[in-house]
Amino acid sequence: MIAVEVNESLRERMAESGLTQAELANAVNTELWNSGYGGTVSDRTVRNWLTGKTRWPHRRQRDALEAVFDCPITHLGFKQRGNPQESLEDRMLRRRFISASAGVALTTAPVPASAQAAATRVGMGDVARLLAKFTVLVANDHRYGGKLTIENQASALAGEALSLQARGGASQRVRNALYSCAASFTSSAMWAAIDGRRFAAAQRHFDRASSLAAMSGDSTIQFRIWSHAGSLYRHLERPVDALAANDVARSLPIARRDQVFASLGHARHAAIHGLTGDARAVRQTLGHAQEALERADQAGQRPVWINAFYDQAELASLAVAAYLSLGYYAEAEAHAHRSLSLLRPGLHRTKAIITARLAHAQLGQGDLEPAVATAMSLASSPVDQHPRVSTMLDDFGNALRTAAPASPLTKTWDAY
Repeated sequence: MIAVEVNESLRERMAESGLTQAELANAVNTELWNSGYGGTVSDRTVRNWLTGKTRWPHRRQRDALEAVFDCPITHLGFKQRGNPQESLEDRMLRRRFISASAGVALTTAPVPASAQAAATRVGMGDVARLLAKFTVLVANDHRYGGKLTIENQASALAGEALSLQARGGASQRVRNALYSCAASFTSSAMWAAIDGRRFAAAQRHFDRASSLAAMSGDSTIQFRIWSHAGSLYRHLERPVDALAANDVARSLPIARRDQVFASLGHARHAAIHGLTGDARAVRQTLGHAQEALERADQAGQRPVWINAFYDQAELASLAVAAYLSLGYYAEAEAHAHRSLSLLRPGLHRTKAIITARLAHAQLGQGDLEPAVATAMSLASSPVDQHPRVSTMLDDFGNALRTAAPASPLTKTWDAY
């Protein structure tokens, strides 16, 4: 009887990435689909990997796992029985052989030119199918946020858009739309990395996304990318770079044509000004954001990504960030309560972030009991273990211990 060895390496990798068994199964299936295969991995499959019942997955699953975690399969705790481990060079040779064999096979069966053209023609229907997948991805991002799976899925969608570019004939309109899709998907990967505090990866996604956006000629996606860059530098506490990046976004034509974009640009500028300690600039830009949002045509046609999150609740949330940075805790608390009261259902990640900020605002005013109660309300569900939320709760505990080291409430928090 062969002893079953629990796969601790895979378990640790999943914990680091914040992945559940079902989420890992979905991520692997996405990689399989993007590679042209059917996705048949379930949470039971993942459970077999974790318990050691399956010690060496199928080759396609191994390739997909490597893509999800961006590391060799052996680093995930999998071991091949019997024959020695296949080397990286062997795998590369095998892949080249398969590709070459496929090429030879294709040349033996000529396809009529008209059939080839029809098969390789790319149209707006292909773009629509990509955007439908993107809608699902955006919904998952706002539900969970910061997950490595979301970052990987967004990157895979960008690759799918670019593969359509290379596949065959398309009009210039379709080509521009595909570049816009690729830029938008890469921007989502960038945001997931920012949200998960994987800042080096976010910078790489930004470099690629900005190039793709330039090729698309779409100022809407250019706005998103440069606005994300402003948020990236704000999280890195580089306010000068953040203001410069956000100014690029605010100067784009879309910010002049559509007041919703103008409002978002002003609101994010206010959050950055909070880091500089400029209270006057914070109040002024928040005022501009509010005025623009009130002037906006709410029935206007806009991309799914901005419709999914930006409204009065998000404006108030950015105001919370700005006033917390300034140390204006009463104003921060008021905006936090307003944001939570207006927040749309389903934005679980956003709700957790605002609640963590509310706890900081209450603590800053010396209201220990409500602050601890607010913070403790966050420590019970998976979404509350989001990297940004976890960092804010760690900071909250440190501030609480500094403010009231001997308080029973501090002891209660530490025990909790």
